Amino acid sequence: MSDPNSAASGKPNPFEAVPIEVTVSVGRARPLIRDLLTMGENAVLTLDKRVEDPVDLYVGDQLVARGLLEEVEGEQPGQLAVRLTEIADLQNGIG
Repeated sequence: MSDPNSAASGKPNPFEAVPIEVTVSVGRARPLIRDLLTMGENAVLTLDKRVEDPVDLYVGDQLVARGLLEEVEGEQPGQLAVRLTEIADLQNGIG
């Protein structure tokens, strides 16, 4: 996001070129510890969401947006992306 005041003043915003890490949460699971300890390769851990449900995007612990998973067309088959459907009001959170 750009600072509207920086464009008006002609001064660049130094934060615009700083990369951040965005975490996408696709769901949660609450297995019993004994079940988790017995899981092996190819085990399936069922999440609380379906494939078509919205995912949450976080920067640190702050929810910043929601979106839908989709596959990117291009060089790498199966590459995932998120189409943003809701942007958080960082003052008040997502409604």
